[in-house]
Amino acid sequence: MKPSPALLALSVALAANLALGGAALSQGSRTSAPADAALSALKPGQFIWSPQVAPDGPLVVLVDLHLQQAYVYRNGVRIGTTTISSGRKGHETPTGVFTILQKDADHRSNKYNNAAMPFMERLTWDGVALHAGGLPGYPSSHGCVHLPIAFARELFAATKTGMTVVIVDGAAAPRLEASAVMTAYDAKSGERLPQETGLAEGQSYRWRPDIAPSGPVTVIISGADRRVVVSRNGKEIGRARLKVEGDAPLGTHALVLMDGAQPGENPFLPGRPNPNWMHLDLPGPGDAAGTPPDPAIVSRLSVSQDFARLVFDILRPGATVLVTDDAILPQTSGQSLKILDVGTK
Repeated sequence: MKPSPALLALSVALAANLALGGAALSQGSRTSAPADAALSALKPGQFIWSPQVAPDGPLVVLVDLHLQQAYVYRNGVRIGTTTISSGRKGHETPTGVFTILQKDADHRSNKYNNAAMPFMERLTWDGVALHAGGLPGYPSSHGCVHLPIAFARELFAATKTGMTVVIVDGAAAPRLEASAVMTAYDAKSGERLPQETGLAEGQSYRWRPDIAPSGPVTVIISGADRRVVVSRNGKEIGRARLKVEGDAPLGTHALVLMDGAQPGENPFLPGRPNPNWMHLDLPGPGDAAGTPPDPAIVSRLSVSQDFARLVFDILRPGATVLVTDDAILPQTSGQSLKILDVGTK
């Protein structure tokens, strides 16, 4: 005996609801865990979101692939922690310093069968993004960073394009590792942009702020290459030669500029106020997060004062500085760092 049309319709509806329920379950908890919950006790799909502890200020996201967690800081205070699922073997999520290039709440994948990518925040034009997705408790994506859907919705509402996202692998020791230097892409068309030429012999720095007149600023300091590279809104606007005293490693340090100033003078520009930096401990959200950079490291670095003056003139709260021993130039041997829009010399 054939089922009645009403019974058939009810069966289809129940099946659809079960499918949706399973999809929702796979994409994490619907509500935040208590703000004082132990981070190590978070289960796959769980998160903490407490934006009220720091309502205003610059935002930065730190993703730790080893711990399979991500941390959101605003004005130097952690306002969010979440479990994630990153790229599985063969599709590993790249480590490095990125900016949010594009946001789309209802995005669908161009590479993987039109798959839904809710609350997508693009980090690279070749397919790496933050978005809501499955959270089995281990790396399972094609390279994206999957977030609980409720957390992804809150993060999407809080962020802006150009904001900094730092991705590290805490199992690899305190440095960033990646496969290659990334080239620049046009934010609207996605087309590859021509790279800037290198510094000429005897040229101490180059400064082209007209390439990107506005937007978030990122400064990369490479001990391996003895270079400082400045990008604004994802495009390189300047670079300079760097002097490093001594042979000891610099380590890896991510700094985000806060409001206000710290005691003392600017170590690069005597007579100016000392900027107020938030120090992100890499890898992971350790006890060093929120502390200022080690003066012993800063004292070993020097660049042209003219270049330093140009850089500090454009820094605003939310600007990011990364100090690394890794290479950012393709001709340098050894481990290299993946960064948007780093040039050639």
